[in-house]
Amino acid sequence: MPGVPDISPTETWEALRADPEAVLIDVRTDAEWNFVGLPDLTGIGKQTLLVPWQLYPSMQVNGSFPDHLHKAGLTATHRLYFICRSGARSLAAGQAAQAAGFPQAFNVADGFEGPVDGEGHRGTVAGWKAAGLPWRQR
Repeated sequence: MPGVPDISPTETWEALRADPEAVLIDVRTDAEWNFVGLPDLTGIGKQTLLVPWQLYPSMQVNGSFPDHLHKAGLTATHRLYFICRSGARSLAAGQAAQAAGFPQAFNVADGFEGPVDGEGHRGTVAGWKAAGLPWRQR
């Protein structure tokens, strides 16, 4: 297995815009989607697929994760871009996707919010929000 490459949020946005087979999969929890916000792909005629990697509040790994990808109609031809808060869960999700027969998996580096800044806040240093890409509250 070649591994799951990191790709910047801006490169992800460009790939999603240019490639009809590209899909953004947000693997955060319901709580994060509801309280932190979501990538907004409506401007490019797409929707973010929401499939939690871990189930809130237990944070157990979602054993049905690959099934959700298949049920969403995804195939080996799709390029799958996984995003979480900062890039760790999305990497694990990408690895699981590859193991389940989705070879074109990418990890969105720094995730939706990225690392904390000097004042302990996320969303300002790196990641989807810091890159100025479209997002919305749920």
